[in-house]
Amino acid sequence: MYLGLDLGTSEIKAVVIDDQGRLLASAGEPLEVSRPHPHHAEQDPQEWWQATQRVISSLRSKLPQRWSEVSAIGLSGQMHGAVLLSREGRVLRPAILWNDTRSAAECAQLTQSAPQLHQVAGNLAMPGFTAPKLLWVARHEPEIFEQTATVLLPKDYLRWMMSGEKVSDMSDAAGTLWLDVAKRDWSDNLLAACGLTRDHMPRLAEGSDVSATLKNDIARAWGLRDDVVIAGGGGDNAASAVGIGAVDPGDAFISLGTSGVLFAVNDRFRPNPQSAVHAFCHALPDRWHQMSVMLTAASALRWYCNLVGSNETTLLAEITQLNPSQQRQAPLFLPYLSGERTPHNDPYATGAFHGMTHTTDRAALGYAVLEGVAFGMADGRDVMQQAGTQLQQCSLVGGGARSDRWAQLMSDALNLPVVTHSGGEAGGALGAARLGWLAAGGDFRDVCRKPPVAQHFYPDAQTRDMLAERLKTWRQLYQQQVDLRNA
Repeated sequence: MYLGLDLGTSEIKAVVIDDQGRLLASAGEPLEVSRPHPHHAEQDPQEWWQATQRVISSLRSKLPQRWSEVSAIGLSGQMHGAVLLSREGRVLRPAILWNDTRSAAECAQLTQSAPQLHQVAGNLAMPGFTAPKLLWVARHEPEIFEQTATVLLPKDYLRWMMSGEKVSDMSDAAGTLWLDVAKRDWSDNLLAACGLTRDHMPRLAEGSDVSATLKNDIARAWGLRDDVVIAGGGGDNAASAVGIGAVDPGDAFISLGTSGVLFAVNDRFRPNPQSAVHAFCHALPDRWHQMSVMLTAASALRWYCNLVGSNETTLLAEITQLNPSQQRQAPLFLPYLSGERTPHNDPYATGAFHGMTHTTDRAALGYAVLEGVAFGMADGRDVMQQAGTQLQQCSLVGGGARSDRWAQLMSDALNLPVVTHSGGEAGGALGAARLGWLAAGGDFRDVCRKPPVAQHFYPDAQTRDMLAERLKTWRQLYQQQVDLRNA
């Protein structure tokens, strides 16, 4: 059996699959984000480890007779976070997360000091990436920067706790702005621009290769053999791609998690940073991918539910009852609760409802939230097309994949067929388990096959046209926000 661990922002998820690819068990533990100041988003790495222990215990209780058959572990996780370790392996400060936008000034500094950045890293300097975070620490917490011996990404901190090895994979490392993405190796020049060297970095492995072995004491505590291998793993979206079988050029998917992602597989490095499209390594050798990213997706729905004292199941049922006229008259929602990446690269963008009246109810605002996220995806689709990527169909994964209403709205807004898959909500955890399977010797075509399609969603012509009109106004609202800020 193969264990997959996915360290998300709001939850750590874990699954176990067998050598037929069947999902045998799953578990999850919630995580909280600390926001001590505006634009800050942090988590305590020790809480990740404690949640991992609880998830392992839960899975072990669900598979008591077969648990010892786990022979490999794969890791997936939120990208771009910065875990700073001292020479003694002490965590020096809370991890700065991907959705932390404090380092806007440092992005300008990095762009100026590393003129080769866009060509080598394939991406704009954005506050979400890891490199500007270290420049911020160097400027505002110099005593912490001086003590920093190693910078780890979130999932790689778990690997270090499990194995004692400091390793990252190509897909996650590509999100630091320190990787030469075409060469799949650290860039000495980009590291130097942040006052760092290769000595501060973990060694690199392909996501499907063996990166480490479970430490004996951890293996005993978890009830596993001491020869369990740990795969290189992948950033959450690259791992989700492996889980959904998006491994060949032309494959694509939408992920509706805390953030929202439109992901397309490429056979070569195809950067187009001007439109804030990301170009990263895939978690598999000799593959790359393009990606548009919006910082707030399913987390917008969760935020709204908390605001109005509802839950997602109840709210989605209310939204489903809205007729086309009510949808057409619903307010518009800008989903920029954490700023935005693609296509605006704007850490100062904010969320907003527009067009409320006395008749506006909870369901209409809930619909606006779903629609606003779909419109953000439509923005991503447009700039990926400008970058030369033509999409024919998208799979839908992540927590948002559980909602048929949202899936249909995605199809209508993007004017693309959308499919969901059995187990698609497992996302990165399933992909991580598959990478573990590959590291243990699994055959690529057996491991990475696409899971069965659960449902098809096709664009509805009338709804598509209505959404196209609302999208025009939605885009104008963002531009007005920018104009007001610059006035």
